[in-house]
Amino acid sequence: MYSILLKQFFKSRTSLLGLGLTLALGITSLVIGKKFLDEQALAASQVVEEQAAHVERNIALHPDDLGLLFYYLKFTLVNTPKPLASLSIGQRDVHPEIMRVNMLTLEGQKYDTELVNPVNLLFGNMDLSFLIVYVFPLIIIAFTYNLFSQENETGTWRIVGVMAKSKGNYMLNKLLVRISVLMATVLFILIAGLFLLDIPVDEAFLAFSLLSVCYLLFWFSLSYWVVSLQKNSNVNALMLLSIWLTLVVLVPATLNNFITTYYPIPEALSTMIKQRDAYHQKWDTNKRETMEKFYGRYPQFTSYGYPPEEGFNWMWYYAMQYLGDEESQVESQSMKEKVRLREETSKMWAYLIPTMHTQLSLNGLAGTDLSNYMAFLEHTKGFHEQVRLTYYPAIFSNFTTDQIGFEKGKPHFFQESREVNWAYALLPLLVPILLFAVLASRNKWD
Repeated sequence: MYSILLKQFFKSRTSLLGLGLTLALGITSLVIGKKFLDEQALAASQVVEEQAAHVERNIALHPDDLGLLFYYLKFTLVNTPKPLASLSIGQRDVHPEIMRVNMLTLEGQKYDTELVNPVNLLFGNMDLSFLIVYVFPLIIIAFTYNLFSQENETGTWRIVGVMAKSKGNYMLNKLLVRISVLMATVLFILIAGLFLLDIPVDEAFLAFSLLSVCYLLFWFSLSYWVVSLQKNSNVNALMLLSIWLTLVVLVPATLNNFITTYYPIPEALSTMIKQRDAYHQKWDTNKRETMEKFYGRYPQFTSYGYPPEEGFNWMWYYAMQYLGDEESQVESQSMKEKVRLREETSKMWAYLIPTMHTQLSLNGLAGTDLSNYMAFLEHTKGFHEQVRLTYYPAIFSNFTTDQIGFEKGKPHFFQESREVNWAYALLPLLVPILLFAVLASRNKWD
């Protein structure tokens, strides 16, 4: 029976059009992912060249004043994307992947970003995760909404009841035809992505693929349950499209507004103000008090002593810059905690919302979620301190540029490593799949 139904499926022009559209969109998403990776790789290679030229240019401009040289020098940290990011770009098009920081206060630099075309942000990226979460459910609805009603409305259901040994098995085979065809299409796209995008077949890719399959099975089980209620085609289509709109648009948007309202982040502004005030107030504070606070954090530099109260001194200036960050840490930590709570709350609610859960999980597996960006910012903080501690002694000792090496000033590359949480990824989908399968099985085909 399955083979007969499969032939019937492929005889339908509507089915072939749907499959062709799905395949075309899938290949297009891979091309967009390839373009994204190429742009990221090009930017990283240009950073290496630009960093060397930037250092040479500033050394030529400030050969005798090391403090002034490091006032202008910027050091680069690159958030290297995983190949899997090409399948789920996530928030990578919003947050910067390259940070260029100098030795001044970090809080004023962490959230600097390049100008982004707002039109691009409006339309977003049609990556594979977008197709899986938003588009493929519509294809599934189109394939299944009249699974039973078409037979009933055209008058062939009575013939099926006579010829088929079991009406339930007949309907199940019709569903399996559509599941197998669409799954084959998705797996073809994923395998094509392996070769086109050089994605390694690792645990993250396997989890990405299995999560995608389970998400589509969720929509198949949901659609089959709606069909099993044995309503007419119009009612089925309206119900399924209403559910799609609710799960994909309405609930995520409402939840996002709730979370941002419940966890406001005024610290985003107060951190910047606190950092600037703390730094500027040091101009009116005696140098010894500033240096004592600085030495309290970095006792290894106490041998450099205290600068004279009169006149400008680079050691005191960079100590001021550091204390500007140090005294805004309460606001900075509070902001990070609010962002963490926002993300944890989103993930908690996503357990009940398969669409949200799938999108968040795909971004997490690809390393393109908010957690990755926060880890990158935290790594930037450590990178900034490493740069400062590397060159403080040279500045405090009044070295000249030819007395130090700039090899440690080369761009650094960061890539987050994260273990796959299989239970978190799959259970929120497996439970509703089984639930709707059981509900559908309880409805008898008349």
